[in-house]
Amino acid sequence: DCVEYVTSCYTRRLLKKKPSLVFRVRHFISRGRSVTEREVTMGRRPARCYRYCKNKPYPKSRFCRGVPDPKIRIFDLGKKKARVEDFPLCVHLVSDEYEQLSSEALEAGRICANKYMVKNCGKDQFHIRMRLHPFHVIRINKMLSCAGADRLQTGMRGAFGKPQGTVARVRIGQPIMSVRSSDRYKASVIEALRRAKFKFPGRQKIYVSKKWGFTKYERDVYEQLRNDGRLENDGCNVKYRPEHGPLEIWKKNQHDFIIPA
Repeated sequence: DCVEYVTSCYTRRLLKKKPSLVFRVRHFISRGRSVTEREVTMGRRPARCYRYCKNKPYPKSRFCRGVPDPKIRIFDLGKKKARVEDFPLCVHLVSDEYEQLSSEALEAGRICANKYMVKNCGKDQFHIRMRLHPFHVIRINKMLSCAGADRLQTGMRGAFGKPQGTVARVRIGQPIMSVRSSDRYKASVIEALRRAKFKFPGRQKIYVSKKWGFTKYERDVYEQLRNDGRLENDGCNVKYRPEHGPLEIWKKNQHDFIIPA
């Protein structure tokens, strides 16, 4: 039998589970080639097949079970616990198309940007935040490719596929990833996002934000509010202390202004 000629232990076990792959292995051996795991197992369908937003959002639920975990599991990198005062610069990678980005592409872009920033700036000189989360489930209607599969296949009858992976639906003008850092690393941040663009389909643009870090205030407004004591640090963001409200809160704020913590 063809199974005895296969040297890889993994391939041997795989052929015992799926005898239909014997014909593919026999094809390689007849040409005098060695068989690898990648050549025997079927590859993933290309992401270009799922690039466009054609259907409604289809998230994981009790009706959509058996969804494989997304490839991207980390959404914040670098010095994510840095104070809001440490990193005033903020640069965004913004999508210019209405499309779907796979979790594999998001993971590749995250790794690419992080590797460049660590090499050129240092691991504690930036904070990368992924702004997309892959919640949309994509399906695949698998067809049998073994000998005698014509009697088993049903064509497009019952063509509702099985879950294959997850993608993120992105709109025009929606940020894909954001980086905050110091002003002296502005060129490195832009170059890191430019390299990450090659991991995504479609067109993306890089914008240098006018705002202070990940906050919603522009730089001059932020500095003015900070000098007036109207801002309270809240991790990588800030809270605004309003001038109106209950008297107890006003007394507490006055006490904090006079006797800072």
